[in-house]
Amino acid sequence: MVTIDLEEEKKEIIRRYRKLLRRAKPFLKDGDAKIIKKAFYTSLEAHKDMRRKSGEPYIYHPISVAQICVEEIGLGTTSIVAALLHDVVEDTELEIEDINRDFGPKVAKIIDGLTKIAGVFDYGTSQQAENFRKMLLTLSEDVRVILIKLADRLHNMRTLESMPRNKQLKIASETIYLYAPLAHRLGLYAIKSELEDLYLKYTEEATYYSIVNKINATKASRDKFIKNFINPINNELGKMNMEYVIKGRPKSIYSIYNKMKKQNIPFEEVYDLFAIRIILNAPIEQEKAACWQVYSIVTDYYQPNPDRLRDWISTPKANGYESLHTTVMSATGQWVEVQIRTLRMDEIAEKGYAAHWKYKEHTNSAEYGLEMWIAKVRDMIEQNDSSAIEFVDDFRSNLFHEEVFVFTPKGDLRILPHGSTALDFAFDIHSEIGAKCLGAKVNQKLVPLNYVLKNGDQIEILTSSKQKPSEDWLRFVASSKAKSRIKDFLKEEKKNVAVHGKEIVLKKLKQARIEPKEEVLNSLRIYYNQKSQFDLFYKVGKNYLDIKDLKKFKEALDRPQIKPEEVPTDAKAIEQQLAKLKAKEHDMLLIGEDMDVIEYKLAKCCNPIPGDEVFGFVTINEGIKIHRTTCPNAVELLSNYGYRVVKAKWTSQKEIAFLAGLKIIGTDRVGLINDISTVISSELKVNMRSISIDTDSGIFEGTIMLYVNDTRHLDLLIEKLEKVTGVVKVSRFDSNS
Repeated sequence: MVTIDLEEEKKEIIRRYRKLLRRAKPFLKDGDAKIIKKAFYTSLEAHKDMRRKSGEPYIYHPISVAQICVEEIGLGTTSIVAALLHDVVEDTELEIEDINRDFGPKVAKIIDGLTKIAGVFDYGTSQQAENFRKMLLTLSEDVRVILIKLADRLHNMRTLESMPRNKQLKIASETIYLYAPLAHRLGLYAIKSELEDLYLKYTEEATYYSIVNKINATKASRDKFIKNFINPINNELGKMNMEYVIKGRPKSIYSIYNKMKKQNIPFEEVYDLFAIRIILNAPIEQEKAACWQVYSIVTDYYQPNPDRLRDWISTPKANGYESLHTTVMSATGQWVEVQIRTLRMDEIAEKGYAAHWKYKEHTNSAEYGLEMWIAKVRDMIEQNDSSAIEFVDDFRSNLFHEEVFVFTPKGDLRILPHGSTALDFAFDIHSEIGAKCLGAKVNQKLVPLNYVLKNGDQIEILTSSKQKPSEDWLRFVASSKAKSRIKDFLKEEKKNVAVHGKEIVLKKLKQARIEPKEEVLNSLRIYYNQKSQFDLFYKVGKNYLDIKDLKKFKEALDRPQIKPEEVPTDAKAIEQQLAKLKAKEHDMLLIGEDMDVIEYKLAKCCNPIPGDEVFGFVTINEGIKIHRTTCPNAVELLSNYGYRVVKAKWTSQKEIAFLAGLKIIGTDRVGLINDISTVISSELKVNMRSISIDTDSGIFEGTIMLYVNDTRHLDLLIEKLEKVTGVVKVSRFDSNS
C-alpha cells in the first residue's frame, strides 16, 4: 500500500501555485494577484478531499489548466481565475451564485458556460446536440469558455494513462472528433498537434512509438541536413541587418502517421518530414515586404515548387493565421517546406485567438478573421434543427477546411469553405436565392450549380421562381449553411408528402376494417420494415410502397406480437442487459466490467481477430458487436455513443478461425499466384475464402480473404508472403465482405 506524505503534498501544491503566479506576473495589474490567490484557496478548499484517478490531489488539475491558459494560450487574469475554479460548481457544494458574489459576473458567466458543457458527450444523441450547441453558443458570447475547455482537455489527455482502457478510448476519440478540430479552427496549432499525437498514443500505441523512435533515430542526420540547408540563407540574412531566427522542426507524429496511412507508404518514404521556419523581427508596416524579401533569398538558392506556394500574408486564414509557405528542392534532392513569418505572426500561429486579439488594433484582417467565423457559428446554431449527428458532422466538416476567397458582382469579399460551389455562394448570399438558384456566371462565363469556386472568382447568381432544391444538391455543397437550408427545404417537402401518405394509409386501414390505433400503425411500420412511421407515410405518399393488400397484415395482427427490444439509454441499463445475455462456455471474448462470457457478433466493417485490441458496442437490434479500436467507424462510435460502449478482451481459449483480408502488391511473373497459394495453403495450412488478382503493365495488385486464428498467425503469414519473389508489400485491410 502506498503511503501519502501529506506535508510533502501541501508543499508541492504551493510550489505549483507559485510557478503559475510567476508566469502570470508580466501582465498582472493592481489587485490581480489578490483575486488569483482568492480563487486558488477557494478551489483548494472545495476540492480538499478529492483525488484524481492517479491518486494525486485534485487541485493539481485546475492549477495545470490555469498554467496551460497562461503559457500555451496566452490568456489573462480572468481566465486564470476561471480555470482555477472551472470544476467547483460541477463537482462540489459551491453554486454559481457564490462565484458571482465572490469573483464577479464575468468569471461566473465563464464558469456557468464550462459547467453547462461538462457533459457534452455523456448522454444520448439529442442531449448531446443540445449540450454541443450550448458549448458553441458560449463560444460566440465569450470565447474564453472554449479556450479553457481546450486547456482542460489537453491536461486530461496528458494524464490519460491513469484512466481505465475503455475511458481512454472514449476520451481520445472525442478529442480527435471535436477538440482537435476546434483547436485548429481557433488557431491553436501547437495544442491541436499535441492532442492529435496523444490520440494516436492511446489508440495505436505501437505505431506511435515506432514513429517516435524513427524520428529520434534520424535526428542527427536531420540536424546535419538542416544546418547545410540554412547556411547560405543565414549568410544572406546576416547582410540584411535584420533580427531573425531559423528553426527546423519535424512534422507532428500524427501528421506523419496520416501521410503513411493515406499514401500507404513506410516512414522512410514520407518526403517532407520536416519544415524550416524563418521568423523575422520586423515592424508591422514592413512585415509583408520583409517576408517577400526573405522568400526571394530562399528561392535564389533553392528551386521552388510553383504548386506549393501559399500566401496567407496577403489573405490570412479565417482563424487569423498569417504566414508565407513554399516548398523548395534541396541540393540533396529532398523537398523542404519553408515557412516565413514575423514574430507577431508566429505568436498568432502558436497561441491563436488570444494573440490575435492582442494585436487586433494593428491589423485589418480581424474583420474577415475569427469574428466572421464566430458570427457564422452563431447563425448556424440558431438556424439548425437537424439531428445531433447531422449537426455535429456539419459543424466538424467546417472546422478543418481551409477557405476560398471570392467576390460578389459589386466586389464584396465572401469567404467560404474550401470546395464550395456556386450553389454554396448562392446560399451564402441568402437562403431564398440559394433555393431558387439555376446556375451562375463566374468571371462572366456561364457555369452549372456544382462549379467548384476558385480564389478570386467573381460570381453572379442566376435564379428562377420554378426552381426548387433536390436531394442531389446535398452531394455538391460544402458549407454548413447550404447543407442545413437544403435539408430544411427537403424536410418541408417530405412532411407534405408524408401527410398525403398518412391519408392513404388511414383510408386503406378503414377499407380493411382495421382501427388505426397507435399500436396498429406501429405494427404496420414493422410489417413493412420501416424505421419510423414517418418513413412509412413518406414512402406510401411517394408510391415507393404499395399497401393495397392488407389481408396478410390483418392475419399477422391477430397473432401475438413480439415487441422490438429498446436500446438501453444509459450505462446501468446496458450492464443489466449484459447480465441477461450469458453465452456458451467456449466463446473467445470476455465482455463488460465483470468480464463475463456474453453473446456477441464480430463487426464486418473491421473483421476483428484474436490479438486485436477491441471494444463492444451495444447495437439497436443485433446485440453486442465487437469492433477493432482502429476500425474506420471507431472514432464516431466511441465519441458519440460512449454510453453504449463496453469493455471486451480476448481469452486464450482454443483456436477458432476468423476472417481477415490481405492486400498484396508486387511485380507480376509466371507462377506467382501458385507460390502465394502454396505459402497460404500448404506451408501455413490456412483456408482461403477468396483470391482476386489484377495485373497491369507488369504490376499486380491482389486481395485475399482467408481464415486465421489470431494476429500472431496473421503476422506470420504476412512475413512469409513478403518473402515470395516479386511481392513488394502485404498489408491487412478492413473488409465489409
